[in-house]
Amino acid sequence: MPAYRGDAVNDLEFTLESRTPDPDRLVRVYNTSSATLNLVRAFTQGGFADLRQVHEWNKGFIRDSSVGERYEAMAQEIGRALAFMTSAGVSPEEFKTVDFYSSHEALILEYEKALTRIDSRTDLPYDVSAHFLWIGERTRQLDGAHIDFASKIRNPIGVKLGPKSTVEDALTLIDRLDPDREPGRLTFITRMGAGKIREVLPALVDGVTKSGAKVLWVCDPMHGNTYEAPSGYKTRKFDDVLDEVKGFFEVHKSLGTHPGGIHIELTGDDVTECVGGGEQISHEDLASRYESACDPRLNHSQSLELAFLVAEMLRDR
Repeated sequence: MPAYRGDAVNDLEFTLESRTPDPDRLVRVYNTSSATLNLVRAFTQGGFADLRQVHEWNKGFIRDSSVGERYEAMAQEIGRALAFMTSAGVSPEEFKTVDFYSSHEALILEYEKALTRIDSRTDLPYDVSAHFLWIGERTRQLDGAHIDFASKIRNPIGVKLGPKSTVEDALTLIDRLDPDREPGRLTFITRMGAGKIREVLPALVDGVTKSGAKVLWVCDPMHGNTYEAPSGYKTRKFDDVLDEVKGFFEVHKSLGTHPGGIHIELTGDDVTECVGGGEQISHEDLASRYESACDPRLNHSQSLELAFLVAEMLRDR
């Protein structure tokens, strides 16, 4: 039976007909993505992304979460700052909207090539399927088609680096994807696992820094911490996700370099796919609302809890 390759290729249902790749799905992917982006843009321009509205969501999390009291002081600080600006008559437009950018893994090259265009102003090729494209750990072979494609487009490019990555790997990728050493062109997304991040990352960051390359470092604390629960479900521990983020910040602080961001798989729904967090989801809870067809995601409450904890890390730097 063919493997499930994602909704863009085939269907999860375990039948030969459903698992047979269907190119019409790529057209549906394009139409669905376009409609979704238009909806998000409308929300960002219509007040939904107003900073005060976002703060109301934070207060809801504080009120409803079992661990909300821990973050109440920070939420009150934000509230006081917003109130002060309002009383002072300060209401910048930047607080009412956000710049929204999209990103995905450049995995299905037939789709990416079909959406590559030559910019009329610069005569340079851009993949317009997303603003930012990244290459996965399993497809970043230097002589592979994915790296070759990424080297020929002008989008910002990300590359996943796992625990077996070496400084030589990183420097060779830089030479291939960012030969002009252009700031913002290349991002390394590390996915080491909580038990490896402090051991492997320092040499990588130090080696790249000494080379003079200007790359952005981003932490993916999800993929290196996936395991199979006794029930057979793929899951992740919230504490492992948090620990890898902590290790990422610790390494950059010790080297005097800049932690550029985090790459999280999450959903706004109250699913039960990752264990732990303030809700104390257990292995036994996974079956109650496990909805992912692929990897386990942080749910609404776990995502906000992680955001508050990262905010604490930033404040303490």
